[in-house]
Amino acid sequence: MTRGKRTQNSQLEVRLLREGIVESTHQVQATVSDHRGRVLSVAGDSDTATFVRSALKPFQALAVTTTGTLERYDLTDIDLAIICSSHLGTIEPARQVFNVLWRCNIDPSKLQCPTPPGKNSPLQHNCSGKHAGMLAVCQQRHWPMESYLQVKHPIQQLIISKVADLLAMPAEEFIGARDDCGAPTYLMTLAQMASLYAKLASGNSLDLERIVRAMTYHPEMVAGEGHFDTELIRLTKGELVSKSGAEGLQCIGRVGEGMGLAIKVNDGAKRAKYAVAIHLLTQMGWISPSIAEALADEYMLLSDVKRLEVIGEMSMI
Repeated sequence: MTRGKRTQNSQLEVRLLREGIVESTHQVQATVSDHRGRVLSVAGDSDTATFVRSALKPFQALAVTTTGTLERYDLTDIDLAIICSSHLGTIEPARQVFNVLWRCNIDPSKLQCPTPPGKNSPLQHNCSGKHAGMLAVCQQRHWPMESYLQVKHPIQQLIISKVADLLAMPAEEFIGARDDCGAPTYLMTLAQMASLYAKLASGNSLDLERIVRAMTYHPEMVAGEGHFDTELIRLTKGELVSKSGAEGLQCIGRVGEGMGLAIKVNDGAKRAKYAVAIHLLTQMGWISPSIAEALADEYMLLSDVKRLEVIGEMSMI
């Protein structure tokens, strides 16, 4: 990845207005990069580092697309979409995760993601698709399944090597930690995340292109009805690929254009990242005014008396 000088500009501010009066504020940083790793525009600091969380899932899925696992077990695009997903734990996505395991002859008891509170099975965990994909590769490669979440396990080493190759940096330089689902996650800069999503959407890799196709053909699996990633992909008819991460992280790629956007809300607020995404996508011309209006009605008009507004713009580098 090409890195220039440190890039820092004014942050964006999201205001919660109650009948037009400011009640709360959130500070937000954002970066746009291209598929060569060049930072194009910034709000805040493009070198801000944070954990990539679930926004890493499309790249964790590279372990599935690059090892022949899809072909070995006759997995389809909808299976690949659920592997990339943060689903709602409802019947349909849980069944799709079960389908992945069934095709690979893996018992669901092998899943090591937690059973969510009030649920009956780890199949209902929002990361179960990612875990099923990891187990599928382990089955195909005859790797041990009991330890698949350990950072030194071959599946985790394969995943981080794929990410490292995309960012042109040594895998051992990544700082990792345990995500809430038990799998490793990694500390990355906003510039790196934006570059990853630019590469995902660039069309320059058949393996990444298949992941994008799966997510854009089956947006209902990526998050779920009424959730931002699903609605953005659906409204743009697959021109944008979108994946949220916890703690105020949002990443978006412009399909075929080789450009990626990474957003981080400093205090981790989910509502603020959606507002900023709509604001920036509109400013950059990545979505039409009609799509922006539909998204704003859903994610910025919180009630009859509350709404969100975003102050500021990104600066070109």
